[in-house]
Amino acid sequence: MTATSSTTTQTPVTPVPGPRRFGSLGPLGLVLSGGISVQFGGALAVTLIPRAGALGVVTLRLLAAAVVLLLVCRPRPRGHSRADWATVTAFGIAMGAMNGLFYEAVARIPLGPAVTLEVLGPLTLSVLASRRAINALWAGLALLGVFLLGGGGFSNLDPIGVAFALGAGAMWAVYILFSARTGRRFPQADGLALAMAVAALLFLPIGVASAGTRLLDPATVALGSAVALLSSVLPYTLELLALRRLPASTFAILMSLEPALAATAGFLILGQSLSLPEAGAIALVIAASIGAVRTQVGRGAARGEAPEA
Repeated sequence: MTATSSTTTQTPVTPVPGPRRFGSLGPLGLVLSGGISVQFGGALAVTLIPRAGALGVVTLRLLAAAVVLLLVCRPRPRGHSRADWATVTAFGIAMGAMNGLFYEAVARIPLGPAVTLEVLGPLTLSVLASRRAINALWAGLALLGVFLLGGGGFSNLDPIGVAFALGAGAMWAVYILFSARTGRRFPQADGLALAMAVAALLFLPIGVASAGTRLLDPATVALGSAVALLSSVLPYTLELLALRRLPASTFAILMSLEPALAATAGFLILGQSLSLPEAGAIALVIAASIGAVRTQVGRGAARGEAPEA
């Protein structure tokens, strides 16, 4: 969720005038708030899958999120270059694929292991994007925690579900790249709204073919809209704002907090309990994330620079 900081030209980003109440959280607060929202939304989505199927849930989520973001942001389609449109289209494709693969995974395996496997994508990205050896150490520590959270192995899980989760992780890494690029090319959350519309349009025929008239059930639509707000509108907006002020490598390692957040959401909403080894794994993941942030902050302070975007 590539190295967003590896673009050839670094263009200064002016502060976003609109959502100051979000921006005041700081990049770390933005990422954590988005992670909490998306994981509790994911837990709610698991309860919705029996009603509409995995692809039906994704369709409802993307459609509702696209409608909300288009109404709130009212993006202007004119005045953008071909490169802008290529970026936002790729962002939308990555977003749709990430969601589709992930919900196919949680339809087959528990939420915690699914997120644990999915986060391997951002963890791999953090090593590839970073130019410092110390960040590879933090990524390795977080990776150890991820595997401990999965019980040291995934042999008892549905292999198809595991494959879907790993595919979602790969698309999450692509998502990080194009989310940051979209944030630099479009004002406020305009690019996010357009990308969400692209994802919704691409997924609509898939969802209709999969769920049919179940997508028209009022209760299903209401629950799907709640999932959209928790899992798409709020977290994607917060992450887009964070990526304007946070390096890709640090952001990617922060994404290793997702299994811990998913385990908490699974316990509170789905009744999935945590063992002592799983609690220890969460501690490792959190330690790695804090270490990554402190390393980046120390590097910027030593050079007298603002954080990379």
